[in-house]
Amino acid sequence: MKYLIVGLGNIGAEYENTRHNIGFKVLDAFAKASNFSFEPDRYAFSATTKFKGRTLVCIKPTTYMNLSGKAVRYYMETEKIPAERILVITDDIALPFGKLRLKGKGSDGGHNGLKSIIELIGTQQFPRLRFGIGNEFSRGKQVNYVLGEWTSEEQEKLPERINVCIEIIKSFTTIGLARTMSMYNNK
Repeated sequence: MKYLIVGLGNIGAEYENTRHNIGFKVLDAFAKASNFSFEPDRYAFSATTKFKGRTLVCIKPTTYMNLSGKAVRYYMETEKIPAERILVITDDIALPFGKLRLKGKGSDGGHNGLKSIIELIGTQQFPRLRFGIGNEFSRGKQVNYVLGEWTSEEQEKLPERINVCIEIIKSFTTIGLARTMSMYNNK
């Protein structure tokens, strides 16, 4: 059984510690904890790892956020992975900082990475793990906030929240979406 685990973010040092790059941060932590590493590949940094008999193809798209769908579609087709076995990890301003919400489908919610994926794979029916980054910004300052760096208080709490994301990835690939949602949503 093969899964595609997608961490959304932007490449480049200037984006590394920004809220928008939480998908990259989660996959980097997963790679470190599971002892695998990413290599430059077509449209993404990619890595393949095994977990409990499952093959996990992990990608961090290098297409920049607005074109993430290009990488997702390429790996879905190349690896022959259906939409229901994709997990997209993304930031979400509609959730308070650190709140995690796993969903099986949904709209892009104004997120350009999700919008690109939906457009290019032709469906909203794919699991996504939304990582709350809060919305502590004034009117017209959303881009600055999303592309801004974590506060020191947020940085203190990030490792624990990221570890929960890793547990969710493992759970999703072993016991499935529904049971993982009931175990982790609202925690």
